Amino acid sequence: MDYTAQLDAAIDRLHEEGRYRTFIDIERRKGQFPHAVRTRPDGSEQDITVWCGNDYLGMGQHPVVLNAMHEALDATGAGSGGTRNISGTTVYHKQLEAELADLHAKEAALLFTSAYVANDATLSTLPKLFPGLIIYSDALNHASMIEGVRRNGGDKRVFRHNDIAHLRELLAADDPSRPKLIAFESIYSMDGDFGPIKEICDLADEFGALTYLDEVHAVGMYGPRGGGVAERDNLADRIDIINGTLAKAFGVMGGYIAASDKMCDAIRSYAPGFIFTTSLAPTVAAGAAASVKFLKTAQDLREKHQEQAKILKLRLKGMGLPIIDHGTHIVPVIVGNPVHTKKLSDMLLDDHGIYVQPINYPTVPRGTERLRFTPSPVHGSGEIDSLVQAMDRLWSHCALNRAELAG
Repeated sequence: MDYTAQLDAAIDRLHEEGRYRTFIDIERRKGQFPHAVRTRPDGSEQDITVWCGNDYLGMGQHPVVLNAMHEALDATGAGSGGTRNISGTTVYHKQLEAELADLHAKEAALLFTSAYVANDATLSTLPKLFPGLIIYSDALNHASMIEGVRRNGGDKRVFRHNDIAHLRELLAADDPSRPKLIAFESIYSMDGDFGPIKEICDLADEFGALTYLDEVHAVGMYGPRGGGVAERDNLADRIDIINGTLAKAFGVMGGYIAASDKMCDAIRSYAPGFIFTTSLAPTVAAGAAASVKFLKTAQDLREKHQEQAKILKLRLKGMGLPIIDHGTHIVPVIVGNPVHTKKLSDMLLDDHGIYVQPINYPTVPRGTERLRFTPSPVHGSGEIDSLVQAMDRLWSHCALNRAELAG
C-alpha cells in the first residue's frame, strides 16, 4: 500500500473541488480588534480587518477579561495540573460553574474543554443513564451533536429542520413508555435561523421527552442577561439541558452544560469526555467567569451588536447581494460555488485587507457555498463601508448574480 499516494489523492480531491482550506497567519493585537496583522507567504505584513470571527462581542480583548486572566496567572501559574477528578478542580472552575448555573437559572453547570466536547460527551453518555433512550435530532444540528448521537449506540430519529409536524410524527410512532430526548439548537450558525423552542418544548411535554438545547451562538448575546434565546423568550425553565460555549460571545475558550444537580452529577460521573480530559487552565476559567459576570449587565453591548448586524444586512441587501436574513446576528452571503467563494475570499483579503473564510461542504450543502460575516459592536461605520464597497466591486468583477431589487 502506497500510503503517501493515498494521502495525495485525498488532498487532490479537495483542490479539484475548490474546497481545500487554506489558513492564514494572523496576529490579533490587544485593544485593536477587529483589526489584526497578517503575515503574507513572502514574510511581509498586511493590516487586515477580521469579519469571520466568533468573538462576537469583542470580549477576547476586554480589560475585565484580561485583568482576571493576569491575576489568575500570577496567582496560580499556567496549567490546571490534571483532570477534574485528580487535581484539576480549582476555585476558578467552581466559580465559573456557579456563574454559568446562575446565567441559565439552573441548579448546576459542568465545564468541558470545548462546546464540541460538551455536546459529544453528554449526548453519547445519556443512553447509559436512560436505557432505551431515543434521541430526536434536528437534521441541521451541529457536527458535535450529530457525533454524540451517533456514538451513543442508542436509537435516534432525525427530523427535518425546524419541522414540528415531522417531529410529532416521529414521537407519536414510538413506544410511549421509552425515554426520549429532543436535541436542537436555538440559532443555527450557517443560515442564522432560530429553532422553534416553545413548540418543541410543548411536544416534549406532550410526549414525556427531555429537551437538549444548544445555545452556542446565542449565549452572551440574547436575553436580558445573555442567557440565550431561551432566556429571551422566558423558556429556559422548560429546557432540561443547555449547552453553551465560552469561546464565542464570552471571548475565551471552553464549553459547558447547565442542568439539574443530578443531571450534571451523572454526566460528570459517567462521561469519558469529562473524566479523562485535563481541565481548563485556571487562567481561562477566571477570564471566562469575568466575561460571563460582566455580560449579565451589558445589555448596551448586546443592543449595539444587533444594530451593527442589521445595518450590514440592510446595506448588502441594498446592493442586491443574496443574503440570508432570519433576524439573527449572522450574515451569510450565498455564492453557490466553491471556486467562486474561495476566489472572493482571496481577493477580499489580498486586495482589500478583509478577512472572511469561505464556507464550503461539508459545513454547508453543496451548491450553497457562502461567505459568512459576523459583525460585532467593534466593527464601526468605517469597517462596514469598506466591506460593502469591496463586496460591490468584487461581485461585479466576478459577474455573480444579484437579487432583484424592489422597485
